Amino acid sequence: MRKVGNILDPLKSLEDYEQMNKVALEFTDYFKSLIAQRQKSPQQDLLSALITVKEEDNKLSEEEIISVCMLLFFAGEETTVNLISNGMLALLRHPQQMQQLKTQPTLIQSAVEEMLRYDSPIQIITRVATEDVDIDGITIRFGEKVLVILGAANRDPAQFPDPDRFDITRTNNSHLAFVDGIHYCLGAVLARIEAEIAINTLVQQLPDLKLSQDKLEWRNKVGSRRLKALPVIFKSSI
Repeated sequence: MRKVGNILDPLKSLEDYEQMNKVALEFTDYFKSLIAQRQKSPQQDLLSALITVKEEDNKLSEEEIISVCMLLFFAGEETTVNLISNGMLALLRHPQQMQQLKTQPTLIQSAVEEMLRYDSPIQIITRVATEDVDIDGITIRFGEKVLVILGAANRDPAQFPDPDRFDITRTNNSHLAFVDGIHYCLGAVLARIEAEIAINTLVQQLPDLKLSQDKLEWRNKVGSRRLKALPVIFKSSI
């Protein structure tokens, strides 16, 4: 799925497009086969539920079901990995915040929201103007492509007091990590749940978790923010 994840990057080569198309076709074939199996023998899973909606209410086509499945698969791996690693890095670099979450695990929901704002997994999205619009004296014409810098919006001092401060108790945290409106991320709920479980488990179960080195490497991507690795050390609880 990492190759498909390149679709979020605004700078893509023809080779990138070829790789993404190949993987997308493979996933399409896989899900078509799985849909046929579930139609014959439904199970207690999301795919069976989507098929039921399609057959009963005619609300989803097979192509739409496949799109939903691919999006959820992608949201559950690529972007959520970014969220968990970036969030843990923020905690490791702010020991007081780490200790606060360790002693107050119920803060995990607001902590994850702050992680999404502070170091957004997706930094840039692309939109196409559906009409002429003026923004701060600049006219964006119908049909023009716009790059929206989510990372910058989530550090906007007009929206967030002391925006460069990492605060897991921050309130009124209306970040745009999952975008908004009709383009709101379908996988947002899944990503939040996975991050809350993973991060709280790491914080609570690994005593004295620390970075093993200060120099970290980031993947060479513009649209997303992801570490190549997050090297840590901790004391064994055994």
